[in-house]
Amino acid sequence: MPTGVAIRDPREQLFNAAERVLLRDGPSALTSRAVTAEAGVAKGVLHRHFADFDAFLAELVHDRITRIEEQSAALRDSAGTGTVVDNLTRALTDLFGTAAVAIVALVTFRDGLRARLRRTTPTGVPLLAEATEMIAAYLAAERELGRVAADADLDALAPTLIGAGHLLFAGREGEPPDTEAVRKIVTTVIGGVTRED
Repeated sequence: MPTGVAIRDPREQLFNAAERVLLRDGPSALTSRAVTAEAGVAKGVLHRHFADFDAFLAELVHDRITRIEEQSAALRDSAGTGTVVDNLTRALTDLFGTAAVAIVALVTFRDGLRARLRRTTPTGVPLLAEATEMIAAYLAAERELGRVAADADLDALAPTLIGAGHLLFAGREGEPPDTEAVRKIVTTVIGGVTRED
């Protein structure tokens, strides 16, 4: 590996490399050596930016949680536009069409990572907990607009949508589920509480 070559954004380069290894080979193959080899950098680059490999993985999860927070703002902004079913279908597809399913598997697989994440996410599964909050916030915004029933139990609907979406996308090799499969789940879960024409 050449030394002395400037890397533009080493953290993001390493995060993206970790996702590629995770998606291709699974959590058991995710090592610091695999990540740096995938990123095309010397192994010391990872250790220069992170205390240890679990610290790197925790930062990866936090970075992906930040992306969910950004997606959450966009989803809330979509309240009152399109249809609730279409907005939720797109949100679940965007969420689980990325490495989110693989990252959840990683959190489950690595005890040290899970323990480290418990410091900032004491309950729930990191990433899925934030995704559930995203869906609940969106449904609350739609409820305020009258497009979701006032008595809709958002505390039940949001985790049901996240759980069903996760199960639909998890364990697949190759192509993700098509939009209609995601839409069917969304319609089944929220069909009784939407108030749209």
